[in-house]
Amino acid sequence: MIESASNPSMASRALLWLVALGVFMQMLDSTIVNTALPAMAESLGESPLRMQSVVIAYALTMAMLIPASGWLADRFGTRRVFFVAVVLFTLGSLLCAQAQSLGQIAAARVVQGVGGAMLLPVGRLAVLRSVPRGQFLSAMSFVTIPGLIGPLIGPTLGGWLVQAASWHWIFLINLPVGVIAALATLRVMPDARGAVGRFDLGGYLMLSFSMVAISLALDGLSGLGLRHAGVLMLLFLGMASFVAYWLHATRTPAPLFPLRLFGVHTYRVGLLGNLFSRIGSGSMPFLIPLLLQVTLGYSPMQAGLMMVPVALAGMLAKRFVVPLVRELGYRRVLLGNTLLVGLAMASFALVAPAQPLWLRIAQLAFFGLVNSLQFTAMNTVTLRDLEGELASGGNSLLSMVMMLSMSLGVATASGLLAAFAGAERGGAALPAFHATFVCVGFVTAMSAWIFWQLQPERAAPACSASAKRTGDPAAVSHRTHP
Repeated sequence: MIESASNPSMASRALLWLVALGVFMQMLDSTIVNTALPAMAESLGESPLRMQSVVIAYALTMAMLIPASGWLADRFGTRRVFFVAVVLFTLGSLLCAQAQSLGQIAAARVVQGVGGAMLLPVGRLAVLRSVPRGQFLSAMSFVTIPGLIGPLIGPTLGGWLVQAASWHWIFLINLPVGVIAALATLRVMPDARGAVGRFDLGGYLMLSFSMVAISLALDGLSGLGLRHAGVLMLLFLGMASFVAYWLHATRTPAPLFPLRLFGVHTYRVGLLGNLFSRIGSGSMPFLIPLLLQVTLGYSPMQAGLMMVPVALAGMLAKRFVVPLVRELGYRRVLLGNTLLVGLAMASFALVAPAQPLWLRIAQLAFFGLVNSLQFTAMNTVTLRDLEGELASGGNSLLSMVMMLSMSLGVATASGLLAAFAGAERGGAALPAFHATFVCVGFVTAMSAWIFWQLQPERAAPACSASAKRTGDPAAVSHRTHP
């Protein structure tokens, strides 16, 4: 595939390999941490149920930086920004491995997130400006393959490293890869720049503060130990900041995200559906490894292997999206599949120590299948009707929402676990996990009413057109999801 995507020159082939390596680093790190959380908690003297900040700090930082990545690349050049991204990601990995407390790891994950937020958008921009238009689809297909491989091997690799060495190595393995990527960036990354417009700094700060405040409010009771008054104040300030951004965008000539995006019906419905349905999906990579290790006695390696059926079934689901949508239309597919995803999540409330292994694997595979189908259908219907200048801003906002929903999902799940378990140090009983899975499944299933707002259509050839416009539906769905 790489040959056909990059016939023009050896430099083009090297660029695609470099961008693919950056995507692999970012995607691997999004999934490798989850199986190591209990071991990290034991090493740091923390409860496994208080480790959500390790995931939230990374996802929330990425959500904040994604809107600025394109402007930074246009202003300073793709080579310089991609190099800084690799260096920050590698430095953050080193700081994570050297951390001696939960707070230090969370801070180091912020550094990692700053680098990770720029790897895929800037790399994709460099490919767009360097590869002939007729070969862009095949080039992006190659670049985004690591987005499928990372979730497949990440949990297992993380579990193996924890058992074979220590949790520190899930971060240390990034160091040699980061050094190679940094040197390669200076050699093969083109210094592409674009027309630099005015960056909406005021709107960016309002929107960023809103995301951080709302996420911290959800995480406040379980993760930060905030009192109810502090949580309510954060939630109020976050919502006020979001309203302030909306008012700001109505009177600013060039807002961070133009409000005209929300005049496109499919985009408006798809974005809201992504936000609310992904809250449940974003919690599952955090909840499942904890469930297996904390309550069922699985080793990190065993817990990682149990995530393989999820990833394999997710890859298989990509084959069925286009035929299903063509036959049933987006509305029917998303209505029915959202309910199935919620049911699949709630079904983990039936997990018990005596459950047969084959049934547990089938349960995980079914969740991976419907969850992956959901991501691809949601992303495609969200972007399919965007044209011209709205396409770039719409894609960036969707990427931000996907990362934000992952942060909100983990914060929500950890808060529910703490509430059901009484926030006792040392772990949670199996019934607390059962109740949490029922709740996140219910939240996901209820988001089906959002997709009910779509027009009832049958044929949907735009699915293929959207896939061509965005490079690959699977690439969009895996940018954020572990």
